[in-house]
Amino acid sequence: MEVSAFSSTFTLPDFSQSHLYDNTTNPSFLSPSLPLHRFNSINHSFLKLHCVNSDSVPRTIEVSGAEAICAKFKGEEFVTDDSGGGGSAGGHGDGGDSSGGRGDNGGGDGEENDKEEEEFGPILKFEEVMKETEAKGVSLPSDMLEAAKTTGIRKMFLLRYLDLQGSIWPLGFLMKYCSMLRNRMLADPSFLFKVGTEIVIDSCCATFAEVQKRGKDFWSEFELYLADLLVGVVVDIALVGMLAPYARIGQPSVSSGLFGRIQNACGSLPSSVFEAERPGCRFSVKQRIATYFYKGVLYGSVGFGCGLIGQGIANLIMTAKRQIRQSEEDIPVPPLVQSAVLWGVFLAVSSNTRYQIINGLEQLVEKSALAKQVPPIAMAFTVGVRFANNIYGGMQFVDWAKMSGVQ
Repeated sequence: MEVSAFSSTFTLPDFSQSHLYDNTTNPSFLSPSLPLHRFNSINHSFLKLHCVNSDSVPRTIEVSGAEAICAKFKGEEFVTDDSGGGGSAGGHGDGGDSSGGRGDNGGGDGEENDKEEEEFGPILKFEEVMKETEAKGVSLPSDMLEAAKTTGIRKMFLLRYLDLQGSIWPLGFLMKYCSMLRNRMLADPSFLFKVGTEIVIDSCCATFAEVQKRGKDFWSEFELYLADLLVGVVVDIALVGMLAPYARIGQPSVSSGLFGRIQNACGSLPSSVFEAERPGCRFSVKQRIATYFYKGVLYGSVGFGCGLIGQGIANLIMTAKRQIRQSEEDIPVPPLVQSAVLWGVFLAVSSNTRYQIINGLEQLVEKSALAKQVPPIAMAFTVGVRFANNIYGGMQFVDWAKMSGVQ
């Protein structure tokens, strides 16, 4: 209990009587059964009591007049007589409501924590994490170990990691030493299925689209098809990986300076425009819009780099082939930089838009009650929607290449 006194006469309990109270957080020593003859006289006319009950929120009560000590507690509220103290007590009634408001907010946070716990399990402390890992005979990577010491680790994330760590090589190795793959696998166990589906479908659809668009020139332009195919595999991994949700383990590092602020701002963005919100992970409309352009820049950079590598390999093959045997059907060697720019623009605009939409549709299906009861439905939807997307995207890229004069 806090006691603030100002001027005039007031009486307080004799705190030397240790048997009258056991805990300063419990105002039981002011109960009506307290012998009122054990009082010392102090010159005060105004008293502020800050009462804290172990089962309630703090309340501040202001009382004036010596008679106020005869007030009584009713439950958690301190009820005073109306003699001279009504104005002050009423003035701080808002303070009590404000505390109640904060309590409601705390209740809301509690509900969010309950939802997050229901979805990802409780937060395990360091001792519990060590017990689980020692039972499995597995050691945690440094970042997860640091998170266990500071904030703890969600039980579901830990159990998934322990299961994946015991997988066959190279998955077990990558789970320990590649945090980008690990965090995406922890958040979405079907991540590798989506990556594999994308690669297989894209390779088959790219071949079909190239044959349809190039027609009788397919074999004479085979080097271009091969370059597109090789670059496409790398791009598929980037497209799926950059938009995939990932587990956010531990507290994000706070860096100073301009670069640090930019890094922190980018780290607070969702992984995709339509990433689902969950307790403790909220995104504003501005953040989602910024994500589209941010991912576009990343995709453009990946496309430009892969275009340089892929087209460079194709150009080397074409040049070597012409040195061995020249033919009238040989097409000119495509310009390297222009081809790389085409890849960058195509990924930043077309691929970025299409894959953002696909991610949103996949999340809707995966969250549906039917897909939760029958998981193969979500997998079949992934195969179908990515199959249609790859056919359209492959044909669109050939059109863009033809129109730009690169191929």
